[in-house]
Amino acid sequence: MAQDLISTPLQYIKGVGPRRAADLARAGMLTVEDLLLRFPMRYEDRAAPCEIRHLKPGMTATVTAEVVSSGVRQTRRPGFRLFEAIVRDATGGITKAVFPNQAFLKDVFTPGQRVVLFGALEYRPSGGLQFTNPEYELIRPEKDADDEDASVHTGRIVPIYEKSGTMTPRMQRALVHRLLQDLPKDVADPLPAPIRERRGLPSRADAIRAVHFPPPGTNVDELNAFRTPAHQRLIFEEFFLFQAGMVLRKRRHAEDRKPRPVTVDDRIRESARKVLPFKLTEGQRVALREIVDDMRRPEPMNRLLQGDVGAGKTIVALLAALVAMENGLQVAFMAPTEILADQHYLTIRRLLDQSRFRIVSLTGGLTPAKRREVHAEIASGTAQLVIGTHALAEADLAFHALGLVIIDEQHRFGVMQRASLRAKGRHPDVLVMTATPIPRTLALTTYGDLDVSVIRELPPGRQPITTVSKSESKREEIYRLVRKQLDARRQAYVIYPLVEESEKVDLRAATAMADHLQQEIFPEYRVALLHGRLKQEEKDRVMSAFARGEVDLLVSTTVVEVGVDVPNATVMVVEHAERFGLSQLHQLRGRVGRGEHPSTCVLLYQFPLSEDAKARLRALVETTDGFVIAERDLEIRGPGDFFGTRQSGIPTLRVGDLLRDHALMEEARREAVAWLDEPAASRALAAYVSANWAARFGLVGVG
Repeated sequence: MAQDLISTPLQYIKGVGPRRAADLARAGMLTVEDLLLRFPMRYEDRAAPCEIRHLKPGMTATVTAEVVSSGVRQTRRPGFRLFEAIVRDATGGITKAVFPNQAFLKDVFTPGQRVVLFGALEYRPSGGLQFTNPEYELIRPEKDADDEDASVHTGRIVPIYEKSGTMTPRMQRALVHRLLQDLPKDVADPLPAPIRERRGLPSRADAIRAVHFPPPGTNVDELNAFRTPAHQRLIFEEFFLFQAGMVLRKRRHAEDRKPRPVTVDDRIRESARKVLPFKLTEGQRVALREIVDDMRRPEPMNRLLQGDVGAGKTIVALLAALVAMENGLQVAFMAPTEILADQHYLTIRRLLDQSRFRIVSLTGGLTPAKRREVHAEIASGTAQLVIGTHALAEADLAFHALGLVIIDEQHRFGVMQRASLRAKGRHPDVLVMTATPIPRTLALTTYGDLDVSVIRELPPGRQPITTVSKSESKREEIYRLVRKQLDARRQAYVIYPLVEESEKVDLRAATAMADHLQQEIFPEYRVALLHGRLKQEEKDRVMSAFARGEVDLLVSTTVVEVGVDVPNATVMVVEHAERFGLSQLHQLRGRVGRGEHPSTCVLLYQFPLSEDAKARLRALVETTDGFVIAERDLEIRGPGDFFGTRQSGIPTLRVGDLLRDHALMEEARREAVAWLDEPAASRALAAYVSANWAARFGLVGVG
């Protein structure tokens, strides 16, 4: 009976119906279980609401009051009106609630209507103490036959839910309350009993009840911090199931077998030494050893290589590719943009110039005839190393003996693109790389099924980068800095967020500013323009000219964010820096400081600055450590936006928060690993996870 209720689609529950069910579905709630595992966004203690006479400016409070009068008031701003309601409570205290541009409330707040108001109080000289745009809830008369028991909504600690279409917080509260009346104690619990008992966790049914309707006396601050035993139990359950799936996925991947592991002998070591243009750092050596050890094993490698901008990941990947090719295997090297793919192609072809291996490029810009020629070389095995973009993952491309897949800046590719490339070989080794360091919390989720190698230090000779944040009013000062570097025969970048001027967005555009800089600011120097709308051959021509020193100042959009390596460039100016993300700014900064000369990154901003924008600029100025920046970025943006794409592999979490609950995630992983190490005990958990994991977390399945 319990499972029948838990799995019932919400549209079949009394009082829901098709329209409300559709609203709930858009919020990710399809079944009763989905609804019950959605936490209230906060809690209000309506057992003892604050009396109006005790209200003070600056405090956030809940009051239960009666509407005395209400109406719409015009303001001096054309078309801008205020709805105001005067309310009083049982003690006779009176205050005001003000709602900007919400005239429709005149039909909601009528004299005599009882309401609950929640919000911050402020003092206005013209009107005294008031709530401004507070959350509100109407209290119906207790004798209203259509209403739930009024004690559900007042006189207790009350859960407040996020509105879902036509489903108001009050409606959701009443619906959850009704469902909990029918929820038996024997609800199936996916958390193994020994783990529950050892950790002192309540049952699933008891936790669900206490999360939605906390017992009297529960600390409201703990409730709003999601720190009660009931909250912690359900968060731990979610993390435990997620980590169990990640562990199972990793172990099942390890059950695959490559046709033959690679071998490493003195001939291959000597071949690698000939390729090396410099001595590897300790971090590079350790990462290479871990990668090659994986390649020598019978199960396919599945490894993430993390390293800050300029840490030397590409040379490590190239040496791994050389080992694979010396073993008669093909290598696919996929980059997110044609510019980066071309950069890798030119660099690697130069390094392997004396080798016996054929390197080809495969990008979307090839002519049909050239494309067919490259495809034929790959299919026959004539080409051993293929460097390209997402064109490598297209269905009509066949490999002769794909043994190693290298994916650069992997978060820019979708899960299915990566999977389709991997499927072109018989269980090939996979190495994914990122210059956006992954905070530990996200590494446990997005990359929980990967082994991780980290290169922390930069190669010798890399110069420190000075980062400054300047208001646009300091533009002339910045131009003097750029001119000084150009006079010293250095080069510079100026980055803009848009290609062309737009009336809708007040941003300087690259095309207009390139002309301005060439004609009026730096007429004696060579200025070039680079952006994503140029044809590929034009992009190549501009970048090659800049790399050869034939262009002094490169005006560009973010197409130079990754992969561009010009050691003589010593100044990076980012216009409208407040509009860029933190990791994007860090990547752009990494285009300078690549040679023997000290470099500067200037973040030019315009007012007004949001708090998030201030935090981003402050973080860039304070540190050049990409790992520190990644943690700051996660704090500012939250995990859902860290990569900016749902395809990147961020799980859909109902109750857990990767920032708030990171310690619990680590505990859940330890428990999941230990439990799955006992095959007999873990069969039920493995079956449950295999059946539910992919749909539950919105990711590619376990099996």
